[in-house]
Amino acid sequence: MTDTQIQSGETDPGHSSDKLDKGVLVVAGVVVLGAIMSILDITVVSVALETFQREFDATAAEVAWTMTGYTLALASVIPLTGWAADRFGTKRLYLLAVLLFTAGSVLCATATSLELLVLYRVLQGLGGGMLMPLGMTILTRAAGPERVGRVMAVLGIPMLLGPIFGPIIGGALIDSVSWHWIFLINLPIGIGAIVYAWIVLPKDEVEPSETFDWLGMALLSPGLAAFLYGVSSIPEHGTATATEVWLPAVIGLALIVAFVPWALARRNIHPLVELRLFTNKDMTVAVLAMMLFAIAFFGASLLFPLYFIQVRSEDALGAGLLLAPQGVGAMITMPIAGVLADKIGPGKIVLVGIAVITAGMAMFTQIGADTSYAYMLTALFIMGLGMGGTMMPIMTAALATLTHDNVARGSTLLNITQQVAASIGTALFSVILTNELKQSAAVGQAGAISGAAKGSDDPSVLAQAAQSLGIDPGSLEAIFARATEDMASAFATVFIVATVLVGCCLIPAAFLPRKKVAPVDPAAMIGH
Repeated sequence: MTDTQIQSGETDPGHSSDKLDKGVLVVAGVVVLGAIMSILDITVVSVALETFQREFDATAAEVAWTMTGYTLALASVIPLTGWAADRFGTKRLYLLAVLLFTAGSVLCATATSLELLVLYRVLQGLGGGMLMPLGMTILTRAAGPERVGRVMAVLGIPMLLGPIFGPIIGGALIDSVSWHWIFLINLPIGIGAIVYAWIVLPKDEVEPSETFDWLGMALLSPGLAAFLYGVSSIPEHGTATATEVWLPAVIGLALIVAFVPWALARRNIHPLVELRLFTNKDMTVAVLAMMLFAIAFFGASLLFPLYFIQVRSEDALGAGLLLAPQGVGAMITMPIAGVLADKIGPGKIVLVGIAVITAGMAMFTQIGADTSYAYMLTALFIMGLGMGGTMMPIMTAALATLTHDNVARGSTLLNITQQVAASIGTALFSVILTNELKQSAAVGQAGAISGAAKGSDDPSVLAQAAQSLGIDPGSLEAIFARATEDMASAFATVFIVATVLVGCCLIPAAFLPRKKVAPVDPAAMIGH
């Protein structure tokens, strides 16, 4: 396969239905390196929030901006990626994205204040936001539509394993070295990715550039940032009715809604995000399936480590290790699902995958304060088996029908959908869990005592804290035991919601292609 073929998406006919050749795998290696940096960073930093509170003498709400700032920057830059890839070329833009992310990482490690750390996290987000849609574009063009399922399976490895191994890596680095290393670890990876991409990715052959959609940019990027800011503020305030939540969310939603008719207007030949791709039925169904799945999957992903930490008193490292069976299950089925999606279509694969995830999630509706680890690890392994056959085949269903010219725009659309849905899912499950916990008097008492004791688990300190609150120190053991039981019950209730949401994904999945996907005419894709 020549460089030109890799860049254009043309494949050797002799390999069109065969396994991935060396040229595609080499390109996939570049993309996976970038994806690992971007996805691991999100979950690694989540482990360090308490450390940031101590280091910078800040509140939980203040340090949460290290996550929120990254997410908002990431969401704001995603819409630009499709246009920029066409204008500057995927190789140049990918190198820029890795450089921005790596530079932001190094700067984060040097931050001497929380304000600087948030600023540098925004810089990281600008690079990280481009890495995933660019990676999908590069891989899809390299493999061609006949093998997109297999290359999506390759890209899916960091997407599914990042949330699992991020806490393990983050916890280990913070415990053994310092918080600075959760950012410095990206330096050698980033340098390696830049050198690797410079050598391996073919030279860009950029066509005359499209006119930039300035009005679309003014509507969509601020709209996404404001909407996600409002949604991500829900867990902090515990309600969607707080002004700090609904006002930015409504403003953001209004800007996004205003973007829709502008993007679809006949005079707008090159909109920032190509909504006319929704004239493709397979693309539309895949986006709906992705949105529902991301809400359920990313929302539920929040629950597992929280259960192990809050109910079973595991530390971040222990919780991360306990989630490993999920990753093992996904690694087993993902390559198989990728091959089958190319051969028989993604529809059947996704239906089976969602059914398996639903079964695994349903097992968690029965958990208590002392449920055996063997039972929970088995449930996580089952869920992993299902995950390996779900998210990437859904993306395959969308991208396999796109022409070469539309791949960058389609990848952008999918990544916007995933980012918005993930934020909604996280906020939804956080609020449901918080409201469930509020109904327990024991949980409230235990929290008040721990707060008065400033997190200490020394019995004498706890007894003094209880006495200062007018609580009989002799009832401490009973209060904490009851609180643990009530917390476990709250998690079980929220897992019921998660199970139902995952099960609902079967509806759009039933409409995904159940035979080998064939590319369609470019004009039909955008309604011309």
